[in-house]
Amino acid sequence: MATFRKRGNLQWEARVRRKGYPTTCKTFEIKADAEAWARSIEAEMDKGAFVTRKEAESTTLGELLQRYLEEKVPSMADPVRDGDRVKFIQKRPIALRILSTIRGKDIAAFIKDRASEGVGENTIRLDCGLLSRVFNYARRNLGMESLSNPVELVEKPKAPPGRVRRISKQEMEQLLACASPSSFQAIIRFAVESAMRRSEIASLVWEHIDLAQRTAYLPKTKNGEERTVPLSPTALEILEQAKLGRTGNSVFSMGADAITQAMERARKKAGIENLHFHDLRHEAISRLFEETDLDVMEIKSISGHRSLQMLARYSHLRAHHLADRLAGAKRGERVSPTKESTAPVKTLGRPRKGE
Repeated sequence: MATFRKRGNLQWEARVRRKGYPTTCKTFEIKADAEAWARSIEAEMDKGAFVTRKEAESTTLGELLQRYLEEKVPSMADPVRDGDRVKFIQKRPIALRILSTIRGKDIAAFIKDRASEGVGENTIRLDCGLLSRVFNYARRNLGMESLSNPVELVEKPKAPPGRVRRISKQEMEQLLACASPSSFQAIIRFAVESAMRRSEIASLVWEHIDLAQRTAYLPKTKNGEERTVPLSPTALEILEQAKLGRTGNSVFSMGADAITQAMERARKKAGIENLHFHDLRHEAISRLFEETDLDVMEIKSISGHRSLQMLARYSHLRAHHLADRLAGAKRGERVSPTKESTAPVKTLGRPRKGE
């Protein structure tokens, strides 16, 4: 049964009581709106589809973000990075809003504000991804089933095209010549041989290196999954050399930030433009496709990508290698560009009738 009472001169409170359901109330400026709301609540109860809106109508986005920060973020693969993003959004005006009042237009306004601040499209996409996960977390884990996810209704910036930067042989030689300290030279070479991420290389410890089995175990990776990486002969040589000067449990004795700083110093000293340490992972994966007979699933298990689509973004094959394959060469083999290849040229597609 619904009851209505006037609150002051400008507001009406609607209160719905029914056996088996929590008392539900809401305040409106017009009595007609209060009556319409009460009828909708009673209709949901009649159908057995009623879900309480109490928490969603009394919790701010900032409060929800704080719960997410305390309960969910610590278990994430990179709690520091995700925690910083949560704390940043908590300082935005939208964090003061009650959850049930946030609509798609509010998320669109948030996106517009971020763009006006000069923030890149990918950063905005990550902000929207976090907000979407927070709303879904409230619906699934905090009993706010009535809460809609306004982020799903908004057009987000498109994902930027993946980097296609590869490092040439000359650039590699220049980079190694300018790398300092000497341990960073080993890290550069190991990155190209192993296809590991910067954080994975920085976290490598000797107890997880099995030289006999030629593997490196990574208990925690970017996507939150463990992975065992097979090591090439060159990667093994690099590790054996590093083991000779071993001073602790860390394989390379450089943290992730130190690797980034060393890369920037070496890049500038070598006069190389537009090269990031992460591009070495692109290079390594592309070489696996060009120079080995490993199939795509085997390469995926080495790189640790969750999907083939993500793996494809990391493989940028040089056209002359593909031309060699068309000329009948096996992976890793070269056909001399100055002489006509004697290797048989394979016919592409199905043979025609009579052939």
